[in-house]
Amino acid sequence: MNDTLKEILKTSIYFLVLLLVALFIVTFVGQRTIVDGQSMENTLFDKDNLIVDKITYRFKDPQRFDVIVFPYDKGSRNYFIKRIIGLPGETVYIDEDGDIFINDVHLDENYGKDVINDPGIASKPIVLGEDEYFVMGDNRNDSFDSRFYEVGNIKRKEIIGRAWLRIYPFKNFGFVKHGDKE
Repeated sequence: MNDTLKEILKTSIYFLVLLLVALFIVTFVGQRTIVDGQSMENTLFDKDNLIVDKITYRFKDPQRFDVIVFPYDKGSRNYFIKRIIGLPGETVYIDEDGDIFINDVHLDENYGKDVINDPGIASKPIVLGEDEYFVMGDNRNDSFDSRFYEVGNIKRKEIIGRAWLRIYPFKNFGFVKHGDKE
């Protein structure tokens, strides 16, 4: 076999292995999803393509300010992407000024794009169960989230994973910012 053919074969095998590793990761460790809408602006934007980390929550609990993905309806292939605001066992309340309180303590955060106009069902304290999370979009006034009965609290088992990497558009390629200083 001549050197050129060996080099072509070696390069082909290299790319095949890379393709197989990428396919394994996307199938079992991550999931590609596309943002549909403006509910997570200014963090994520309409048509952003993301890789969702499906493995982290097998080893640790979701944290406040994590950006998570969960089904729109049980069994659906359509997903919501929202930020965790309230954790299991906590009480969440949003006052008439749009301020969020967790266990009667003002939540110090700056993810919200605007002051909340509609606290929804959180205008009265919501007590989260031992496996429930309260989620909101960063574009608080254009987000269908836990403030509304149709979405409500998200159970741990419903969480697909956490938004991990924006892969498109290429100019915005990079890790998704969570509350854990990523």
